[in-house]
Amino acid sequence: MPRQSSATGGLTLLDPEGATSTAELAEAPSFTKPTEPLRSRIAYAAAHVVPQVWADNTPGQPADIDWDATLAFRRSVYSWGLGVADAMDTAQRNMGLDAAATRELIARSAEVAREEGGSVVVGVNTDHVDQDWIELDAIIDAYKEQLHFTEEQGAGPVLMASRHLARAAASADDYRRVYREVLASATAPVVLHWLGTAFDPSLAGYFGSTDWASASDVLLEIIGEHADKIAGVKMSLLDAAAEVSVRERLPDGVRMFTGDDFNYVGLIGGDTVGQGEGHSDALLGAFAAITPVASAAIQALDAGDPDRYLALLGPTEELSRQVFATPTFFYKTGVAFLAWLNGHQTAFQMVGGLHSARSLPHLSRIVELANVSNALEQPELAAERWHGMLRLNGVDA
Repeated sequence: MPRQSSATGGLTLLDPEGATSTAELAEAPSFTKPTEPLRSRIAYAAAHVVPQVWADNTPGQPADIDWDATLAFRRSVYSWGLGVADAMDTAQRNMGLDAAATRELIARSAEVAREEGGSVVVGVNTDHVDQDWIELDAIIDAYKEQLHFTEEQGAGPVLMASRHLARAAASADDYRRVYREVLASATAPVVLHWLGTAFDPSLAGYFGSTDWASASDVLLEIIGEHADKIAGVKMSLLDAAAEVSVRERLPDGVRMFTGDDFNYVGLIGGDTVGQGEGHSDALLGAFAAITPVASAAIQALDAGDPDRYLALLGPTEELSRQVFATPTFFYKTGVAFLAWLNGHQTAFQMVGGLHSARSLPHLSRIVELANVSNALEQPELAAERWHGMLRLNGVDA
């Protein structure tokens, strides 16, 4: 039983054996929104989607999106000075967000970005094609179709890793060919996305090899041949050494956007905090979960205060590691859970029933770590919602 009543400020926690304990509920953080654009780093939060509560949010059903809540979340991200990365894996791309909903999300999100004066990039893939296996020419055409639609909406394209290409490619040359032809049709620079198997096991061997060093050689060849068409590369291998290795070899003008939700503090801080040469910018699902903290940390870098950057962002990395724990592709559940705790949606519901993908003890650990890392924007609301969820599941809180 809890040692302290939640009514007196305690936060009930649940361990994997079913035992409860109580932690002190932290005070609300006192972060301030920036009054000018962030300067020292480019940072995108990869945003999730919120379904209608009354929709058939069960596996395999079309996504029925609550557009008011979904777009309000993006407005909140912009208000903290971050950009939005949309229609990517955090938005349940290939895990419940169907092609029609993806297309509408891109159009609506681009419109909100224009209204808010924010920066938005969106995922470009081949996933609107129903067949599991298609020829390379069809893959190129599918990429181009989504690329041109994205450009028409005024959003920045992120060329996501394609499951179709991973299945059809017989060698690294096939990757070279597909990217060469797709990039040739781009009218403005794009971001390339290398998504590791922790996020999507079907992408094993992407860029022609299961060895990251060999695959990175192919990626860098593609970038080197088309540097004028590439704004950056987002690496999501959860391997800091691999990211730094690629970062150091990028042509001038091509940015590294870290997608490493395990090691982002040192990668973003870089030489500013004594972590190697240079730095990575950010395109992170984690930043959707900790937007105010991320903003405050980058504001500290802007102010020339790396110690404050580390003090603010450092504690969030353990939280992020919990959100992205194995099986990593279920991290979207933690992002939506924190959005609900923080008042950005009325219910803990997800497209395709994915809100059931994590256990109560796993979510409890997220609550515990969010509490100590200033990631609960309204701690009393978060505690009220969490305790209600525990009671609904038969746990005293």
